[in-house]
Amino acid sequence: MGNAVRGYKGAANDSTPSSLFAEAMSTHFSAQQVVDLIFSHVQEEQENNDSEEEEVSEEEDGEEYNPEHDASSSDEEEIPQAERETFLSKNSKIAWSLSPYDNQGRMAAQNVIRMTPGPTRHAVAHAQDIASTFYMFITPAIEKIILEMTNLEGFRKYGDNWKRMDETDLRAYIGLLILAGVYRSRGEATCSLWDAESGREIFRATMPLKVFHTFSRMLRFDNRESRPARHVRAKLAAIREVWEKWVERLPYLYNPGSEVTVDEQLVPFRGRCPFRQYMPSKPAKYGIKIWVACDAQSSYAWKMQVYTGKPTSGGPKKNQGMRVVLDVTDGLRGHNVTCDNFFTSYELSQQLLKRKITMVGTVSKNKPELPPALLATRGREAFSSKFAFTPTTILVSYIPKRNKNVVLLSTLHKMAEISDREDRKPAIILDYNHNKGGVDNLDKVIGTYSCRRMTARWPLVIFHNIIDVSSYNAFMIWNKINPTWMPDKWNKRRMFLEQLGKALVTPHIQRRERLPRTAASAVLVKAVQGAESCPDPPEAAAWAGKRRRCQFCT
Repeated sequence: MGNAVRGYKGAANDSTPSSLFAEAMSTHFSAQQVVDLIFSHVQEEQENNDSEEEEVSEEEDGEEYNPEHDASSSDEEEIPQAERETFLSKNSKIAWSLSPYDNQGRMAAQNVIRMTPGPTRHAVAHAQDIASTFYMFITPAIEKIILEMTNLEGFRKYGDNWKRMDETDLRAYIGLLILAGVYRSRGEATCSLWDAESGREIFRATMPLKVFHTFSRMLRFDNRESRPARHVRAKLAAIREVWEKWVERLPYLYNPGSEVTVDEQLVPFRGRCPFRQYMPSKPAKYGIKIWVACDAQSSYAWKMQVYTGKPTSGGPKKNQGMRVVLDVTDGLRGHNVTCDNFFTSYELSQQLLKRKITMVGTVSKNKPELPPALLATRGREAFSSKFAFTPTTILVSYIPKRNKNVVLLSTLHKMAEISDREDRKPAIILDYNHNKGGVDNLDKVIGTYSCRRMTARWPLVIFHNIIDVSSYNAFMIWNKINPTWMPDKWNKRRMFLEQLGKALVTPHIQRRERLPRTAASAVLVKAVQGAESCPDPPEAAAWAGKRRRCQFCT
């Protein structure tokens, strides 16, 4: 019977269950043996079918391509999550990776700047000449406030003896301030500017020194009697209305380029001021601090904000750097912001990304979002760099010399790029160095021909800074609109300021009734007044400077 069973098993591979049952009954098997044989055959058939299905599914996977599955798993194929080396920040809230992510850097929307860099259409339409370009910043609304408040103070001080200050007087006063800066007379006493021998004739030709001093003393920007009530709410009450109207004009006339710099400006002042600051790193050390966002290439001041110190409640300001950057970059989209370690933080970079703005900046080493492994310098060579990544941010720790490192954060760059220079600086540091000096350059250029005068009144200091920044911004707009203006001159800004100052004082000279005592200034007044009525102004101006014989000698 055992031989019969072995013969049956060999034949069962090509038989159906019914035939197996018939053959099993013909060999006189018991019922239990028949059942066992049938179930063993069915199990073998199921195993064969499963193996065929697995072979077909593998062939189908090799033929079909699923792009969504491939895109979602590309990172895991390149760097599996289990193999990606990560380390936590100090506060254990951010996981930094040593390997970059594919979606690192700007998104598509962040590469699009929706505003055309340069002067706006309004600025191009209204910049007819140098004076009109400057008037776009010092608007009639601002002049109206200054004239109203100055005359109010003048009548309060002098009564009926006060001669009302008008628009021509105010513009002549501003023009003399600008000319004093052009002649580099910021530290020179005003009496020497009006001196008959060593002074310049245009000052005496415009107005007497006594009138200039009176305007300087009476110049006001608010009502002094109602100031205490407003000062409780705002420390900038003495000039706030003028400041706010002027700041609104800055972004309205110029669109910055792709790179924007955010930094602080210190206006020198050592007098009494409730929000005077001490900054030992600045040349002046004491002064009024102003937050500035400017175009990194042209240094055009796009937005400004005066720092008025701690709030009246007395508590410290939290996240002040982040608040300042978000305030002065409001309205930008697609730009990159460069700032220093006072402003830079991981939270700020994420807030800016929501506005489609990237950021590059140095980071203080005490920030809780930094990983300790990136701050260690022991054992690292000079000119070496170490990177850390999140899906949106890059950190780099660069060693300029042994046992010293500098840390930068960027949401602009994609990969860990290192230059081929001798010092092997990363691309993040090179871009930061290229764009970090926008505000510092603004301080430099306005300081060269600044109109600031010695004064003990801080509102007048802010007003002088308004004139300096307005004249520089006007020069940038004029130069962009007229690129062929004075192409051979290397001191174009000085020529611009000189022409601007003369254009502002000319109407005041033309209406002057009495001639100044000095001969040179009197000749200048006659030349300007004669040019107004003479059909050939250049010839009249040329002959006015020559000495003539009196009518009795001819």
